[in-house]
Amino acid sequence: MKFGIVVFPGSNCDRDVAYVTRDILEQPTRMVWHQDRDIADLDVIILPGGFSYGDYLRCGAIARFSPVMQQVIEHVQKGKFVLGICNGFQVLTEAGLLPGALTRNRDLHFICDRSPLKVERNDLAWTQAYSSGEIITLPIAHGEGRFYADRPTLAELEDNGQIVFRYQGENPNGSLKNIAGICNATGNVLGMMPHPERAADPALGGTDGLKLFAGLLEKAVVAAGV
Repeated sequence: MKFGIVVFPGSNCDRDVAYVTRDILEQPTRMVWHQDRDIADLDVIILPGGFSYGDYLRCGAIARFSPVMQQVIEHVQKGKFVLGICNGFQVLTEAGLLPGALTRNRDLHFICDRSPLKVERNDLAWTQAYSSGEIITLPIAHGEGRFYADRPTLAELEDNGQIVFRYQGENPNGSLKNIAGICNATGNVLGMMPHPERAADPALGGTDGLKLFAGLLEKAVVAAGV
C-alpha cells in the first residue's frame, strides 16, 4: 500500500505521519507538495495537521484551493482512501469532502492534551483493528476543533453511522454530539481532530493510533488475497 502525505505551506505534522507509514509500518511513502497534480500512483492520501497557509481566513479555507485538492477529490471518487488529521480534517470540510465545520474551541483556548475516545464502529477499513465501543487514548492539539453542523446534518450523520470517534467523558472543545471524527457516506474518507500518528510508537507512551493505520494495511492484504 502506497501512502502520499500532502505538504501545504504551514504543515507541521507531515513528517510525524511519514515516520509511522514509512518507518514503523515500512510502507512506500512519498511527500506530495501542495502544487503537485500527479497522485495516481497512491492508494492512501493523508492531509496532516499543522497550520496550512497560516490558518488565514479560516483553518483550511485556503488549502482547499491548492492544485492537489482537485486530484484528492478525484482520488475519493475512485473509492481510494483519504485521511485528514486535525488541520487535514478542517481542509476536508472546507473542500466539501466531509460535512460540517470545525470552529473555535468552546473556551477559545488552544488545547494540547490526551483525550479518551470511543470507537463507534469497527466495520471500516480505518477501524477494523479496534473493537466496537473500545475506548482508546489519542493526543489532541487544536484551537479550532469544535465540530459543528446543523440539526439535519447531525441527524444524517447519526442515522448513516458516519460518526466514527466520540470524545469519552469530558468533552474537551465543545464538539456537538462529542464528535471527534467522522467519515463520508461510503467510508473511504475519514476526518478526525485527534492525532493517531502521535500514538503509534511505544516510546511516545502509547500505540492506540497505530491500529488505525494497521487496519488499512490489513484491508489491503485481504483485498490482494495474500
